[in-house]
Amino acid sequence: MRQLLTIIAALLVVAPAAAQTTVSFPTDDGGLVYADVYGEGDRAVVLAHGGQFNKESWKKQADALVAAKFRVLALDFRGYGKSRGPGDSDPMDAPLYQDVLAAVRYLRMAGAKSVSVVGASMGGWAAGDASIASRPGEIDRLIFLGSAPSGPANKLNCPSLFIVARDDASGDGPRLPGIREQYEKAPKPKDLIILEGSAHAQFLFQTDQGDRVMREIFRFLSAK
Repeated sequence: MRQLLTIIAALLVVAPAAAQTTVSFPTDDGGLVYADVYGEGDRAVVLAHGGQFNKESWKKQADALVAAKFRVLALDFRGYGKSRGPGDSDPMDAPLYQDVLAAVRYLRMAGAKSVSVVGASMGGWAAGDASIASRPGEIDRLIFLGSAPSGPANKLNCPSLFIVARDDASGDGPRLPGIREQYEKAPKPKDLIILEGSAHAQFLFQTDQGDRVMREIFRFLSAK
């Protein structure tokens, strides 16, 4: 484990820019999702952005994951970029889990043997709901950044990691209590990491906690 952490630290500092291609694929409900794909390999990760972000916002994290031999797909949810589908005029109320499932299935069709999902804020509850709706074995691991599934967490189909800042809050109040409640319902194996500060979801990468978040992501994705 110490050797793994040393390697991860080096990747976070010197990860070169990875080549990317833009792809598109349909969703089961008639949408069309555009995404950037980085790297190659049979271990894949879907990056699902928050409401204030887009697929390009993951570039630094995608480069680090590619350097660690993961294939990465960063999607634009319907209503962002060129992605479209039912409900795209108001993505927060749209069936975004369909976009995540389409991304996972695209990677499976492209030869990925394992597919995990990192979802931030809006992308987190979409990823969680995708797991609930998925077929057994489709999604290998889930990482929630400042988020939790909006559906019943006890129906998650894979190991899950929840990462949230202690003082993260929305207009409705602190997010931690609701996230902890969903974490408690989630099946094992699972983990909850509470960081100091108030940064929400992808904004964590812009703080001095950013490297810690990436280390936890690598640790969780690499666990056996």
